[in-house]
Amino acid sequence: MTTHVREAGPARTAHGSGWLVFAAVMMIFSGIMTLLAGISAIAEDDVFFSTRNYVYELDLTGWGWIHLVLGLVIACAGFALLKGATWARVVGVVLAGLSMIANFMWLPYNPWWALLFIAIDAFVIWALCVAPGPMPD
Repeated sequence: MTTHVREAGPARTAHGSGWLVFAAVMMIFSGIMTLLAGISAIAEDDVFFSTRNYVYELDLTGWGWIHLVLGLVIACAGFALLKGATWARVVGVVLAGLSMIANFMWLPYNPWWALLFIAIDAFVIWALCVAPGPMPD
């Protein structure tokens, strides 16, 4: 008869911590919403307005394609992070940073939306950075 003794301390999980799950879910949400904003911009929907004489001026269709691709990549990285891929943490930080820059430049077209997603991206970066690393066996 054998007995198994469990060491004291936090239980190990495949995902590392709740912060990684939070970051993954937020990345998936952010990616899908950014993708939808990109589709709307490509379709030249009346949802967006343009401010004249903005320093970072780009055609709305161009911004739409940038957001479409960025949203797709962010959502895919979020799914990979949810599956437990360790590379997705670094990729997630980089993509959230790029998304923050893109949303800053998106401000003249939809300021409240851009500010919301800048905040979400900041939370994603924070969650990915504070989550504990994988525990060795």
